[in-house]
Amino acid sequence: MNPRTNVALYFCAACVLLFLTPISALSQDSFLTRQSIVQDLLGKNQGSVAAPVSFDQETQPRGEKKSPALAALYSLLLPGMGELYVGDYGTGKYFTIAEGALWVGWGGMQWYGNWQKNDAHQFAAQHAQVTPDGKEDQYFIDIGNFKNVYTYNEAVLRGRDAFSVYNPQSSFYWQWDTDVNRETYRQLRVSSEETFNNAKFVIAAIGVNHLISAINAGRLAISHNHSVEEASTIDVHAGVLGSIAQPQGFVISVSKSF
Repeated sequence: MNPRTNVALYFCAACVLLFLTPISALSQDSFLTRQSIVQDLLGKNQGSVAAPVSFDQETQPRGEKKSPALAALYSLLLPGMGELYVGDYGTGKYFTIAEGALWVGWGGMQWYGNWQKNDAHQFAAQHAQVTPDGKEDQYFIDIGNFKNVYTYNEAVLRGRDAFSVYNPQSSFYWQWDTDVNRETYRQLRVSSEETFNNAKFVIAAIGVNHLISAINAGRLAISHNHSVEEASTIDVHAGVLGSIAQPQGFVISVSKSF
């Protein structure tokens, strides 16, 4: 049988085996099947193959899809974790750093506000004979607005608010030594309240950081899934058994990457 007849027979045999084999079986896991086709074809030859065909098996997957909802949930719990789940922590790390910085800032404001508050209370105890223990915030507001408990009681009684009167014979008594010290106390107390109010804005910023990170993580997950879908393509390869001068057959392989 002449060489042209051999080429035609081997080509037909390769095509028949190709179409009998499902495409799904010719994925990355079908490397041994394609190799066995070549070996079967070679085994039917009496001559040697000058240029055998080699196949490279891809052992690493192209990637898997990520859940945008799960990515967003992770970042809502801790900013940057959704980006880490998707595999793009390059942007997520900035949300994590911002989260830590905001909490440190909030803790610092809380400490400073409490320090100012205690300082104001000690100042009132020294210059207005105030007993700070067991008092509500409204009491410390009132002592800054009136020179003593008597003038305060007169003011609330004129407003027909008898329930807000303080007992001068109790620990609620106060008497400022000078108006200057009373004004100094008021400034300390107001400064403390401003610090606590600023801390509330930091809490709001922390919430915004969580939200933005969640949106970003969901967007990255969607983009990642699109990339995985584009990478899942079908590859067709053809090879020659033997040498160019003395071909002994053709092998066609179809593979799908996931």
